[in-house]
Amino acid sequence: MCALLILMPLCVAAQETGGNFGGAGLIEMPNARLRPDGTLEAAAAIRRQRDFYALSLQALPWMQAVFRVADRLNATTGRGNTTDRSFDVRVRLWEEDAFLPALAVGLQDLAGTGIYAGEYLVASRRFGPVDVTLGMGWGRLGNAGDLTNPLRIGAPGFSRRPRDVGQGGRPDPRVWFRGPEVSLFGGVEARVPGLENLRVKLEYSGDERRDERRRRGLADSRFNAGLQWSDEHFDAGVFFVHGTDLLFRVSARFDAGAPPRAALPDPPPLEPRLREADGGRLGEALAAQGFRLLAVDLNGPEAVIAFTGGRYRTLAQTVGRVMRAAQPALPPQVEQVTLAWWRDSVEIARVQVLREAMEAASLGQGSFEEVFATARLLPAGNPLPHGATAPALGLDWGIEPRLRLSFGDPRETLLYQASLVGGARVSLGAGFAIAGGLQHAFAQNLDRAAPSDSQLPRVRSDAARYASGAEHLAIPALYAERIWALAPDVFARTTVGYLEPMFAGASGEILWRPNDQPYAIGLDLAWVRQRAFEQDARLRRYAVTTGHVSLHADLPLWNLHATIRAGRYLAGDWGATLELSRRFDSGIEVGAFATLTDAPFRRFGEGSFDKGIFLRVPLDLFGVESRSSVGATIRPVQRDGGQRMAVDSPLYELTRDGRADDFRRGAGGFLR
Repeated sequence: MCALLILMPLCVAAQETGGNFGGAGLIEMPNARLRPDGTLEAAAAIRRQRDFYALSLQALPWMQAVFRVADRLNATTGRGNTTDRSFDVRVRLWEEDAFLPALAVGLQDLAGTGIYAGEYLVASRRFGPVDVTLGMGWGRLGNAGDLTNPLRIGAPGFSRRPRDVGQGGRPDPRVWFRGPEVSLFGGVEARVPGLENLRVKLEYSGDERRDERRRRGLADSRFNAGLQWSDEHFDAGVFFVHGTDLLFRVSARFDAGAPPRAALPDPPPLEPRLREADGGRLGEALAAQGFRLLAVDLNGPEAVIAFTGGRYRTLAQTVGRVMRAAQPALPPQVEQVTLAWWRDSVEIARVQVLREAMEAASLGQGSFEEVFATARLLPAGNPLPHGATAPALGLDWGIEPRLRLSFGDPRETLLYQASLVGGARVSLGAGFAIAGGLQHAFAQNLDRAAPSDSQLPRVRSDAARYASGAEHLAIPALYAERIWALAPDVFARTTVGYLEPMFAGASGEILWRPNDQPYAIGLDLAWVRQRAFEQDARLRRYAVTTGHVSLHADLPLWNLHATIRAGRYLAGDWGATLELSRRFDSGIEVGAFATLTDAPFRRFGEGSFDKGIFLRVPLDLFGVESRSSVGATIRPVQRDGGQRMAVDSPLYELTRDGRADDFRRGAGGFLR
């Protein structure tokens, strides 16, 4: 009952506020709160001698993940700064109800250097406008040592907390919830009366350290306090922490499933059927929508239209735009239209649409659900129908900005490279094409990354030297390629030339991607030789044969997707990669990956093994009619183990939009 206010938990869920370490929290301490599912947040917490930059995702309704970079005082020398990368996970055990508080368990810095490593169990409960938190911390969150570790009772092994980080970067369950002592922590967060967005925060910290120096690093006080302003998308706060320091925190967030988006141009109206078809208008009408007509086949009440190109991200929107363009060019007796969408010289999707259902939905007498219910997705990879009306030769080209980011280099918190890239692809027919591009880096500090000290062949860790080469006019790729279908839903690719900025050679791939199943299986093989740092025509001496077997699978919950790859990597190491991602209906995709190979952790170097997170954001969220996306792959450190080739046209990404699951999730695009 909301009228009881202070005596009962708040009936309406309040907006969660952020903490210094990223994600929802108090100030320096965690609470049991989580963001709404799918929330993506970027945050910065700035104070003397220690800045935090964090990217957090409410990855699942009950799990929050945070990647954080600390630009902090160098504790070894006591002066100057160094960087540290860490990863946190918080899991909600149960939600708050009328009787119980919310309860969560978390791991902080579970795969970093261990400087901030700690575990916690925490409860939070609202009483009207006040949110109260009480928790118990281990490790860095328990170094104040208020109590004996309760897990030591009956399990003496929990009394010792080993400290063997090695090369860092790997989870070590042997230290979780261990140590001789724990600390209590807690706090309150209260709304300011009359100022709905302003909160007062007060906390008692379980971490008695101000920074990472031993005796000189102790805090003057375990109490922290401050003010924080928060609304649906932004946080801003100022705090007094450790009894000595001012801390400023800002963050921005949005729902990855329904983010703010700029309006796209309205689709053209669907014209009424003409008594006689105007076939000459079809190619022109498709071209106005960014498509190129490949073939038309008319057979009584049925028509087949093959086309390529398009500016639209989803298959459903592509189908809707083609149907609108084709309407005045189709004979009045045509009732069923089969649309064959080609990309890079291969058919990736084939959809049968009832013309009447599309007409009714466009006139407001039906819905996109009815169009989807009457549409049929067929196996892709068919040859062009007879009666081709357009030549096979075609040119696609474009110029686009490209941004490359690297977080947490020992020398710089953020490394970047901003480039202008121009590319072209000439289709020659029968799946053959010539493609390539030119790149110029007009702004960067990526060339100042730490030099490689790798004990493995330097297949990626010389990134700074390749970045320097891109300051001149570089050739990121130039190759001949054939992409074709061996059978319906079975695709093949062969590519020869300068395959990517760092390697040249020959690459081949086969993919079986049944359109109506949640899985796909692929095999890729390549023989490559390392390119010169200037990314011109010259080659270096290092060569390797690499390849992988891949399994792609949709998981049954939360639109999760998994990819498992196993094989030989560019440095000659053998192993496997696991990638988990979540693709929201908005087109935003967030994921994480990890690779373990037979390269020992000590030879791999800092980080122990390759891992990272990635983010892709479609350009149509910004009001741009485009299939392209912008994004970044963030690795804690770039090393040489577990590295794969990066070709321009991997078959799964090329054909992914023709799958039944993607078609279903984008069905609203029929009318856009």
